[in-house]
This record gives sequence, C-alpha cells and structure tokens, in this order.
Amino acid sequence: MSRLRTRRPDSSPSAQPAGLAQPSPWPGQPQPAGGPGPVRTPPDANRRTTWVLLAIWIGVMFAIYLVTEVYRKPSEGKVMAHGVLEIPRDRDGHFRVAGSVNGVPVQFMVDTGASLISITDAVAVRANLGEGVPISFQTANGVRQGMMSRAERVEVGPLAVNGLRVGTGYTGESARDALLGQNFLRYFDVSISGNSMVLKARDSEAMR
Repeated sequence: MSRLRTRRPDSSPSAQPAGLAQPSPWPGQPQPAGGPGPVRTPPDANRRTTWVLLAIWIGVMFAIYLVTEVYRKPSEGKVMAHGVLEIPRDRDGHFRVAGSVNGVPVQFMVDTGASLISITDAVAVRANLGEGVPISFQTANGVRQGMMSRAERVEVGPLAVNGLRVGTGYTGESARDALLGQNFLRYFDVSISGNSMVLKARDSEAMR
C-alpha cells in the first residue's frame, strides 16, 4: 500500500507568493511581480547628470566667447617713434588697428584701395556727424547708399587728422567696424614689410 506524501510550503525568506510585488530598492517605486525587471536610475542621479551637462555646456560657450573677444579685440598698434605707428597683420591677412572718430572708438581696417574713411550708421550717430549729403559708394560688393559727412577729428594711435570727409552706411561684422581710406593715409608714408604696416607722419600736423 502506497503512502501519500505531502509537500511542505517553502518557508525560506526569499520565497514570495506568486502575483505579489517584490519590495523596491527605492521607496515609492514598487517593483513588478515576476522578477526584478529592468534596472532604473534613481531620479536624483538623473538630475545630477543634467546639471553636470548644463554646466559643461555653459563653460564651453563661455570659452568660445572669450576666444572670440580676444580675436576681435583690435590692435592698438606699436609706437615706434614720435609720429610713427606699426600695425601688425591680423590673422585674416588684413591690417586692423584701434582708432576713433570724434572720440567714438572704432576698429579700423586699413584699406589702401578705399578713397574715404567709412563708418557704420551707429558710429555716425554717436559721433554727431549730422545727416550729411546722400551719396552712392562703389564697393567690391556693389553700390552702397550712404551719407557724406565731415569729422572734426580722426585718430589712430598717436596719429590724428582733422576735418576729414567720412562716408556712413558701412556694414561690418560689428557696429564698431570702419575702413581707413586714402583721405587719411595720404598724410603718411605707408610701408609694408612682412606682417607689419608702418605709418609715418609727413608733418607735425598729423601727430597728436
């Protein structure tokens, strides 16, 4: 005669009745029944990662801004002697130097092919040049409309010329950009050697 054997319930601590949720490693997030399921990243870790990435992005943008400002900062030129200014060649091959029109700071690009000094409308307003006379300028990019005015004083380093005609309506990369044309340069001996341009005043009237 066979004996019936009864199986005792598993009393081990790990045994859980089927269909019941397993305890969650994070409070407030129940783990589904049937196993541990996918591993989830804690919410705090996600927030920390977001803030770290944001801080890195801000740092990169700030570094780009600083590099751009350094690159855009105009050279003051180097005074070689009384009435002599050396201008270094910029990275793009042009000669740029800080200057002013009626005391308003500008960044001149020396253009030996331009007949006049050209400035933006924003600089013209700040320099109080007035309306001037309407005129069409022939440029490398075509005809440009602007105004012809007269500046009381144009300065580049230790060099200065009074009463020069100035064309407005110039468009550069920034409102401070300007062209330094022949009506200023003709007062100086201009020479280029390697990566340097030298302006030497022809008389004392062109020196501050």
